[in-house]
Amino acid sequence: MKENILDTLKNLNFTEYEAKAYLTLLEASPLTGYAVAKNSGVPRSKIYEVLDSLTIRGDILVSPGNTPQYTPVPAKELIKNRRMKADEHFEQAEILLEKFEHSANDRENIWNITGRSEILDKVKACIISAKNRILLEIWKEDFKELEPELKQAAIRGVSVTIIAYGEIISDFANVYLHDMSDEITEEYGGRWLVISGDDSEVVAGIVSLGKDSRAAWTMHVGLVMPITEVMIHDLYLMEIMKKHREILEESFGKNLINLRHKFAIHPDYKKHYVK
Repeated sequence: MKENILDTLKNLNFTEYEAKAYLTLLEASPLTGYAVAKNSGVPRSKIYEVLDSLTIRGDILVSPGNTPQYTPVPAKELIKNRRMKADEHFEQAEILLEKFEHSANDRENIWNITGRSEILDKVKACIISAKNRILLEIWKEDFKELEPELKQAAIRGVSVTIIAYGEIISDFANVYLHDMSDEITEEYGGRWLVISGDDSEVVAGIVSLGKDSRAAWTMHVGLVMPITEVMIHDLYLMEIMKKHREILEESFGKNLINLRHKFAIHPDYKKHYVK
């Protein structure tokens, strides 16, 4: 139990000696420096340096005199002070880093992202920043990890439209079920994810390769526009298929498979993007 408390104090930026001294004073105080060293196990040669550090930081109080005595700031007060200080640091960082925001929102760069979790983190950031519309092309296997952020976006009034590979059920989004999700996964050798936020940024890439998953994020209009429009044209086609499936499949085969074969460049009709 005591080791857990010491570890917790270390997480609050106490050194090991500081944590032992503070915890000793919580157990019994006031104490002289000699008594703190004796009860805590902190070397006597180090104890006054440790107590001075805690005093300067405001974690303990000292009563001056011929033999100074020390008492701790109560634990609740210590945690409150730490929380206030952390909030101050975050606020200061937000202000100071704001001037560099333009580099993060550079519309001329394309940024590589490697790793499935890293890609999904960037997609979540895109969802959180969206104000008007989200277009998302995603497999059912990946949807659950983004569902909370998507739902919150919809609650904010953002229009969420999903092109779903596999059955995705949602009460907050417009969901269009893409045909042949299993066959397409096999054809491409993996699952991809594409998101367009407010027609101003996109994340697109392969997310089924674990740490080897690869994607790109950009606000470059030269990519945002065509990627967004490709997604919109997918929606056009899905609306057309809903109305005229029988006629179109008579001409182009079930799920328009003849068109897929017509524009394939490999004899096995697979895409071979993932090597």
